[in-house]
Amino acid sequence: MKSVILRAGARLLVALLLVFSIFMLLRGHNEPGGGFIGGLIGAVGFVVYAIACGTSEAREALRVPPEKIAMIGLGISLISGMMALVLGGSPFTGQWLFIGATETEKGLPLSSVLVFDIGVYLVVMGAILALVFALEEEV
Repeated sequence: MKSVILRAGARLLVALLLVFSIFMLLRGHNEPGGGFIGGLIGAVGFVVYAIACGTSEAREALRVPPEKIAMIGLGISLISGMMALVLGGSPFTGQWLFIGATETEKGLPLSSVLVFDIGVYLVVMGAILALVFALEEEV
């Protein structure tokens, strides 16, 4: 498709959808959302861009092959799940680290659950984009 309006709108949509997907990823631990839905929303942004500008331009905009994104995400998820084993717990048990914690304040909480969600985000985004790019290149 060679629509100038669609190409210009797709660039804006990619940015908006990526910001919204990060928002959904980060709020997913306490409210609806998380890595899966965030990854789907992020992938939709690049799918729209691929429809508007072509698969080769979408691959260039992504900068990393989607298969590699999925593999990196799988590794991150596995590492976050095995962190509990290192600390003496069961696999995939949530572990918490409080940065800047004092006796009176809890500090900034970081969890292995968030790291797992980031891995799921990357796996979903990479897998969906690999499938869509392969299908669109066939047509």
